[in-house]
Amino acid sequence: MRETSLNAARRNRELSELAEDDRVDLLVIGGGVTGAGVALDAASRGLSVVLAEKHDLAFGTSRWSSKLVHGGLRYLASGHVGLAHESAVERGILLRRTAPHLTRPLPQLVPLLPETDTPRAALVRAGFLAGDVLRLAAGTGSTCLPRSRRIGTVETLRMAPPVRHEGLRGGLLAWDGQLVDDARLVTAIARTAAGHGARVLTRCAAERVHGRGAVLHDRLGGQSVPVRARAVVNATGVWADEIAPELTLRPSRGTHLVVSADSLPGLDAALTVPVPGTTNRFVFALPADNGRIHIGLTDEEEPGSVPDVPEAAAHEVDFLLETINTALTEPLRAADVLATYSGLRPLLSGRDGSSADLSRDHAVLTGQNGVVSVVGGKLTTYRRMAEDAVDEAVRASGLDAGPCRTARLPLVGAADRARLSRVNAPRGLVARHGTEAPLVLDQAAGAPEGTEPVAEGTDVTLAELLFAVRHEGALDTDDLLDRRTRLGVVARDREAALPAAREALRRG
Repeated sequence: MRETSLNAARRNRELSELAEDDRVDLLVIGGGVTGAGVALDAASRGLSVVLAEKHDLAFGTSRWSSKLVHGGLRYLASGHVGLAHESAVERGILLRRTAPHLTRPLPQLVPLLPETDTPRAALVRAGFLAGDVLRLAAGTGSTCLPRSRRIGTVETLRMAPPVRHEGLRGGLLAWDGQLVDDARLVTAIARTAAGHGARVLTRCAAERVHGRGAVLHDRLGGQSVPVRARAVVNATGVWADEIAPELTLRPSRGTHLVVSADSLPGLDAALTVPVPGTTNRFVFALPADNGRIHIGLTDEEEPGSVPDVPEAAAHEVDFLLETINTALTEPLRAADVLATYSGLRPLLSGRDGSSADLSRDHAVLTGQNGVVSVVGGKLTTYRRMAEDAVDEAVRASGLDAGPCRTARLPLVGAADRARLSRVNAPRGLVARHGTEAPLVLDQAAGAPEGTEPVAEGTDVTLAELLFAVRHEGALDTDDLLDRRTRLGVVARDREAALPAAREALRRG
C-alpha cells in the first residue's frame, strides 16, 4: 500500500502529473461517500483512478446524515426485504471489518408510554424481533450487536432519565450501529483509496463530461486539465442529473436539531419516539460526541434548484420538538436548539407519493453519453453501491480489473476492538482516528498548546487540526471546522476554534 496522506502538495503534484499524462482507467466525479467508495473499489482492483470533487470531501449529503449504520429494519417493515438484508450485511462489514474504529453499537430505546398502546407496542416488538433475525441472517452475532428485549421501568429510566415517569411501562430495547462521524468515514475511504494509488483531487470541477473523460477545472490554480478515461462514474448524488440529464431525481430533505447533552441529562441510548398518527416513523434523540445530542429527522420534498448547503424550515424544527417532547418530562424549547443541519437524499423518482414512500434502494444506470451514474441508496450501503458501479464500468468498457476486495479491506486506522483498546491515546481520539491516534498526537511535538482543546466543551486539539492539514487533505478553515471536525455546526464553537484552524493552516 502506498502513502495514504492527502495534502495540498500531493494534490498539486498529482494534478500536474495528470496534465502531462491525461490517460486513466476510471474517472470518478463526486467526493462524497459513494464517490470515495467507487475510487477505493476501483483502485484496489488494480485500476488507475482519478477522483474529482468540485468542493471538498463529504461536502454534500455525506456530512449531513443521522450518523447511523442502519440494519434496514424500516425497509423490512415496508416490505423491501432485499434492501433490508443488504443494509444489515453492510452494517456488519463496517462494524466488524472495515471501520471498527469509526463505528460503535448503539442502544435504541422505545419508551412504553400511554401514547404507545399495547397494539403499537406489539408491532414495535415484532419489528425488533424481525431485526434480530435480519442481523443473524447477515452474519452479525450478538457479541457485536446484542439481541433486542423488553426492559423494565427502572432500566428504562437509567438509560433515559429525561423520559416521562407517569404511565411508563418500561421500554423496548434494540441495537443498531452508529458512526462517530460520517464525514470522517468519507475521509478515511478517500485516504485508503489514495493508498491504493487513486489520485484524489478536491477543488476540481468536472466540466464537459462524457463517457470517455472530462475537463477538470482547478478552482484554486485556475488551469483546466483534460482527462481521457476508459470509463466515467457519476457519483454526484443530488446533483447527478446535471451530468446525466436523463435522470429524474426527487431530492428529499432530512433535518436534525443539535442540542446540548445538558438539555437531556443522562441520556445513554438513542431515544426513539413514534411519530403520532404513523406506524413506521420515529424521531430519534441521538447522543453524539462533545456534549451534543442530535434530534432527527424529517422527510420533506426539496423542490427547485438544489442548494449547496440546505437549510431547515421552521416547521421542521417545530415538528421535531413537538414529537420528541411527547416522551419528555421537561419539554425542549426552541431556545435549547444550538443549531440545525439538513441533508438531501438523492432519491430516484419512479412513482407518485411522498418522498418518504420512495425506495432507498440504489440504481446504476449508463446514459446515452456513456457515463455510468450511481444514484439513490444510503450511507450504510455505500460500499455495495460502489461495487455495483465499478462492476458496470468494467463490464461496459472492457477494463481488465480484479474482483471486488472492499468487503474485507480495512480503512486507514482500522483494527479489531481489542487492539483499538490498547492504543496509547485518549479514547475520543482513538474513536476518530483508530490506530493513527498516536500519529495525531505527534503533530503537537514542540508545541505544548497543541494538545489543548480549541473550544470549550470539545476534545479537538490543534494537533488534530494539524493532522487534518498534513494528512487528510484539508485546504482551508471550512474543511477543518465543517468536515474534518464538526465544530462548525454550532456557531459559537466555530468562532472559538477559528484561530486554531488558521494557525494549523499556517503551520501545515
